[in-house]
Amino acid sequence: MSRNLVTALLEHGRIETTEARGKELRRWVERVITTAKADDLAARRHVDAIVEDRSVSEKLFKTLLPRLANRPGGYTRVLKTGPRQGDGAPMVLIELVDR
Repeated sequence: MSRNLVTALLEHGRIETTEARGKELRRWVERVITTAKADDLAARRHVDAIVEDRSVSEKLFKTLLPRLANRPGGYTRVLKTGPRQGDGAPMVLIELVDR
C-alpha cells in the first residue's frame, strides 16, 4: 500500500488520504527523493524498486529532481482537511512543495 501511495503522489503531485497514512507516506517520499538526488544507476534501481510505474520514475528523474535540486529536504507538505464523512477518520492533503 505504501508503494502505491508513493507512486500516486509522485504521479499526481497531491493526494488526499488519512492522517496516519499521510504521515507515513511523507517518510517514504522523502527517502525516495533523497535517494534519487544521487542520479546514478544504484539510485535509479532503488527508486524503481519502490515506485511501481516506470513512467512515474522517469518523471521523478527528469521533471521533479531539477526543481528540488537545491532543496536540502522537506519535499512534502501535509495539510489537515477535516474528518471523513463516513467514519470520521482525520483526513490530510499531502502534496509536493514545488507545485
